[in-house]
Amino acid sequence: MKADVLSMFPEEIAELVIALGQPKYRGKQIFEALYKGARGFDDMTSLPKSFREKLGEAAFVPTADIKRKLVSAIDGTVKYLYSLHDGETVESVFMRYKHGNTMCISTQVGCRMGCAFCASTKAGLVRSLAPSEMLLQVMEAERDLGERVSNIVLMGMGEPLDNYDNVIKFLRLVNHENGLNIGLRHISLSTCGLVEKIDRLSEEGLPVTLSVSLHAPNDEIRRQTMPIANKYSIKELLAACKRFTDKTGRRISFEYALISGVNDSKAHADELGRLLSGMLCHVNLIPVNPIKEKNFQRSEKNAIKVFTETVETYKISTTVRRKLGSDINASCGQLRAEDSKK
Repeated sequence: MKADVLSMFPEEIAELVIALGQPKYRGKQIFEALYKGARGFDDMTSLPKSFREKLGEAAFVPTADIKRKLVSAIDGTVKYLYSLHDGETVESVFMRYKHGNTMCISTQVGCRMGCAFCASTKAGLVRSLAPSEMLLQVMEAERDLGERVSNIVLMGMGEPLDNYDNVIKFLRLVNHENGLNIGLRHISLSTCGLVEKIDRLSEEGLPVTLSVSLHAPNDEIRRQTMPIANKYSIKELLAACKRFTDKTGRRISFEYALISGVNDSKAHADELGRLLSGMLCHVNLIPVNPIKEKNFQRSEKNAIKVFTETVETYKISTTVRRKLGSDINASCGQLRAEDSKK
């Protein structure tokens, strides 16, 4: 198999070029050329032509083509459907905030976690993405829009910790000073709660923000919508979260999708407040996106207000996520599903 150079560190590329009879410094040249816009070896004109031809026999530069692009007329949010080398597709969303541009990227084609309120998981997991395929979602958006991405959230299609090694390598690559150089403190990684992987992540020395999809104040409700709750109880999950905050000193963000009549009552808010009281955490309330195949409905405005105020009485920082791109179905998974049907 040919080597995917965009998934490699400069030192790894250096080993490749040395094996091809070139000096070590060519590795750094190639790495920097990739992040300056080279889409193939022919674009790297600082390399001898004969070497570029030889390099093309041993390695390749992956691509992600924009198959569909939707732009919100409401707030300018941009949703991309990318076509990958094997014809599979993934989605990303580019959002503009006062604090900078944020890119929500996918880590897998599909997902096998089976959460009932998520469009990404309906067709199951097809495959995991390489580090390069995660990088390309950011790079192609920057190229297309002519704007820099300063924040990344791994909250698109897929469960990041189910693609652990590739995601960790992506984080180190995207942070590389000669690459995109995006600070790890500006990156959020979302998980439905893979306990052993949370413990592994805490040992990596990567100061990312961990966002945990909780979505329920007790195991009974959580099992109704999240199959992972059959493997790990909330008690086990919160114990891992506590170990993470103790090890990293980083505040955890708990994601809570408000579903009308399921988990959005004042009693649920009180139960959630008692559950998280005293933890180094933040609660991000998300009015659920209606999904055609499910009968879930978003909570009423008053219910959201009461829920928020109730959780805050437990001295827990709480916000309601502002919905961007509502006119383009900006939550990930829906565009790919439409494309697959076609």
